[in-house]
Amino acid sequence: MLGIVFTSLIDMLEDKVSPEFADEVIVEANLTNDGAYTAVGYYPFEEMQKIVGILVQKTGKSANDLLRDFGYYLFGKLSTVHGDVLAGADDVLHMLEYLDGDIHVQVRKLYPDADLPRFTVISRTDSTMRLRYYSERELYPLAEGLMDGAAHYFDCELERETHQLDTPHTYEFSLKVIS
Repeated sequence: MLGIVFTSLIDMLEDKVSPEFADEVIVEANLTNDGAYTAVGYYPFEEMQKIVGILVQKTGKSANDLLRDFGYYLFGKLSTVHGDVLAGADDVLHMLEYLDGDIHVQVRKLYPDADLPRFTVISRTDSTMRLRYYSERELYPLAEGLMDGAAHYFDCELERETHQLDTPHTYEFSLKVIS
């Protein structure tokens, strides 16, 4: 998993709670590298699972809620660091429509070993979209948070329904831009 995901998660804990809280989580998660992540490194997904598990214990929130919150925060970080990647997008649906064919291509140039989820547009109108998501990591709540962060970036809100499909690791998002 990309290091920027880990560094952003630690940043979120420091920003939203405190640096001491972030340190407690890192220590309790018993991470192999003691939480010494770099944005350009690659780290085992299991490390993320350990951190989220500790956060569930410490906050009482569900893993899905925590991942959604983190996705929202992560989009803000990514848009600041890699805003040039979003430069061609007119709105949130336009950005999502070209996620795999454009944005992920740019991400792979920066991070060639990235194991990114796949997004496929099933249908789209000016204000709605059906989007298929596939990832063996089952991080669809993180994707939901990223979408909400993108909606905020583009100054709108999304109404969303998420459905797990019969195909393993595959979800469908029904999106509607409101406001």
